Amino acid sequence: MWSPAKLLKYRQKQLHRRPHPCNTAPMSTAPQKTPALSPVTHDQMANAIRALSMDAVEKAKSGHPGMPMGMADVATVLFTEFLRYDPQHPHWPDRDRFILSAGHGSMLQYSLLYLTGYPDMTLDEIKNFRQWGAKTAGHPEFGHATGIETTTGPLGQGIANSVGMAIAERAMNAEFGDDLVNHTTYVIAGDGCLMEGISLEAASLAGHLKLNKLVVLWDDNQICIDGPTSMTVSDDHLARFAAQGWRTESIDGHDPKQIRDALTRAQTSDKPTLIGCRTIIAKGAPTKAGKNSSHGSPLGADEITGTRKNLMWDHVPFDVPDAIMHSWRQSATARADSYRAWEKRFAASDKRDAFGARIEGDLGNGWTSALNQLKQKLAESNPKEATRVSSQNVLETIMPHLPQLLGGSADLTGSNNTKTKAMGAFTADNHAGRYMYYGVREHGMAAAMNGIALHGGFIPYGGTFLVFTDYCRPAIRLSALMQQRVIYVMTHDSIGLGEDGPTHQPVEHVATLRAIPNLNVFRPCDATETAECWQIAIASPNTPSILALTRQGLPHLRGEFTEQNPCAKGAYTLREATGGKPAVVIMATGSEVHLAVQARETLEAAGKPTRVVSVPCMDLFMQQPKSYRDSILGDASVKRIAIEAGIELGWEKLLGDNGTFIGMRDFGASAPAEVLYEKFGITADAVVKAAP
Repeated sequence: MWSPAKLLKYRQKQLHRRPHPCNTAPMSTAPQKTPALSPVTHDQMANAIRALSMDAVEKAKSGHPGMPMGMADVATVLFTEFLRYDPQHPHWPDRDRFILSAGHGSMLQYSLLYLTGYPDMTLDEIKNFRQWGAKTAGHPEFGHATGIETTTGPLGQGIANSVGMAIAERAMNAEFGDDLVNHTTYVIAGDGCLMEGISLEAASLAGHLKLNKLVVLWDDNQICIDGPTSMTVSDDHLARFAAQGWRTESIDGHDPKQIRDALTRAQTSDKPTLIGCRTIIAKGAPTKAGKNSSHGSPLGADEITGTRKNLMWDHVPFDVPDAIMHSWRQSATARADSYRAWEKRFAASDKRDAFGARIEGDLGNGWTSALNQLKQKLAESNPKEATRVSSQNVLETIMPHLPQLLGGSADLTGSNNTKTKAMGAFTADNHAGRYMYYGVREHGMAAAMNGIALHGGFIPYGGTFLVFTDYCRPAIRLSALMQQRVIYVMTHDSIGLGEDGPTHQPVEHVATLRAIPNLNVFRPCDATETAECWQIAIASPNTPSILALTRQGLPHLRGEFTEQNPCAKGAYTLREATGGKPAVVIMATGSEVHLAVQARETLEAAGKPTRVVSVPCMDLFMQQPKSYRDSILGDASVKRIAIEAGIELGWEKLLGDNGTFIGMRDFGASAPAEVLYEKFGITADAVVKAAP
């Protein structure tokens, strides 16, 4: 039986499973000093943000003071009057989400977390801004401190993450109802976020889906690093967002009444909302306010002295008067009333156990049993099929057992084979659908999937062609950095896709994806390996996965059924050498494994004991003990050959000094797949010739 306390304890453990490598000091439990109860104005509360931000940047001798000082008024109204949160229960599933898409202004978020009383955001953390071991990194990092919902800094990623969070909120609401899920995602974005192409993809998708629980507050300060934004952009952002289906308006970002009224109107909108907040960057600074000089550099001692005078902030650096601190903490306590009301609803809900299991990430055992049954059938039927088709068969098998799967494709559903027969579409009118038609928005799709995973309750997967991971790469990198279980179904994985030619044929992509830390890149060789790679991806809560799948049909090579998953070790012996001691070891992945098997037959017939090693995931193989790796690759006397329809990068560490690589050394061409393999010399005969 799930209790609110058990659920929140689990969320706390999950969302902070990636501590900073040097952050081993215990959380401070020093009592806060009792504040005075003198009246406090909005300006004083906002100025606390300005003062902490400029002081922290000055002490660090680097950072971005201008944006936090400019958006302090907007953030003050949002956090004291609208945002539903509880610093003492920061992982409450139905909290509102706050995303600082303009992550360079991180001191805005850190100041807010400190002022509202998040226990792990202490004054010492503020003072250690941008220092080794601090939670207060240069840009907000998911997992470093509670209250940070996503890693931002690459501009535009936060907006796209927010779209995923808003999708997940509506999908969870459709399943569990208003009593358990009914919250809003708020974003602060800058001019740079809106210039990035990903913002167009994200805004278009959000408007199309009418995600009305999404509110973006645009810091319209008309300043970028190079100078006034008029130097680089003349877009009417409000008109653009309105054309994409958003409700839009413009306000004075320093007038608390206008901010309050705009946020109030957003609560009843039937569309996502963009509020243009006209602000002055570094508001209060005597000579740098409104100038690009305040964007990415400390203000300097003299400027800070003048700012204190202008703001009437007669306090030493990092000092927030008791009355102002008390007012901030009291506002946070009032906002936490919504948590206590939710706690009662959760305790009384007949869906509490199902909801708790979903938030916990409990996958049950039904899906693994179903996968084993599928593997047994495959061992009996030995199908020849493309691994993209095998992937769809896996989804058909496990989907009834995993309601947390939320799938989709970037306008390639029929090619990626990502939709099962039973999956309905998630649309503006049907939030119960579990399939996303992302459209031709690869980057937006990938970043939205990060938001879905971060929100909780779902395991997102999405498809496109492997070559278009170039469009997705910034978001894929963040999946890995944030340790999010996002599954990228990337089909048409080599020159084997044939006639579409070199623009669509991945050559360097598998190698460069393998270079990303904490990303499992799978390239299965047949239907059974495809099932096993899906199993690993789903069972890896802290690691995203790439499934590189073929367009062309492949023979089935695993004729014997086993419940064990040899792919989990990254590489294994698929065909052993006669006598068990090989003279040649052939390593291969995906569509080239059957070529290695053919070459082995020839070499064995010539009296050369040959082992075939399938390497579905080089990343996992390199994590195995050296003893296991040596047992698979053989000793120094063995001739090692690797064959893969991609570039050699990465294989050197397995081939050693005397190994031979057979693969691509240039871009592909337009022709049938079998012709391309022959012309580029990726054949069983080439492997045989490379053997001693």
